[in-house]
Amino acid sequence: MEHDPADLLRRHGVQVTAQRLAVLAAVSQRPHGTASEIAALVRAEIVVISRQAVYDALGLLADEGLIRRVQPAGSPARYEGRTGDNHHHLICRTCGRMVDVDCAVGAAPCLTPADDAGYEIDEAEVIYWGRCPDCLARDPNRSGTGEAAGLAPPVAHTSGDDDAAQVTAHEQTDQAKGEPTCQTMPASAR
Repeated sequence: MEHDPADLLRRHGVQVTAQRLAVLAAVSQRPHGTASEIAALVRAEIVVISRQAVYDALGLLADEGLIRRVQPAGSPARYEGRTGDNHHHLICRTCGRMVDVDCAVGAAPCLTPADDAGYEIDEAEVIYWGRCPDCLARDPNRSGTGEAAGLAPPVAHTSGDDDAAQVTAHEQTDQAKGEPTCQTMPASAR
């Protein structure tokens, strides 16, 4: 985090607690960590904290835009401290590793649907799926479909949590060029 975490919470009108500070620190320490991974880090710092308290803090911090929740298809939600910019994610189908990738277009929304159904579109999300360099090096002939890691193939779906559509890059193409388009995270999921 760029600023003092306690000041950051105060500026967003969030009460400063040891639990919230520990969750912010854990998210910063473990980008793209799952709630369980974040809870383990928080418990190492604050021994007496329930898993539910960690989940509640993650939810509040994500709702306030202090952390970002990313929910890839077929995977648990992951959390990161990188907020307020237009970036996307690459996920390895084999091992599940997730990394940030800057948007090629830059400005949000960098994806325009063929029919907006009357919605005012301000953001979209993209997750690129493939295989990471480590998995490619281990087995260059493997298909990388993700069965071994329990990852679902990328499919278009609607998230029940925030009613924001999550669409994978290979399903949306620039109609003029036939190339994948760039998308951003829904505001409610940041």
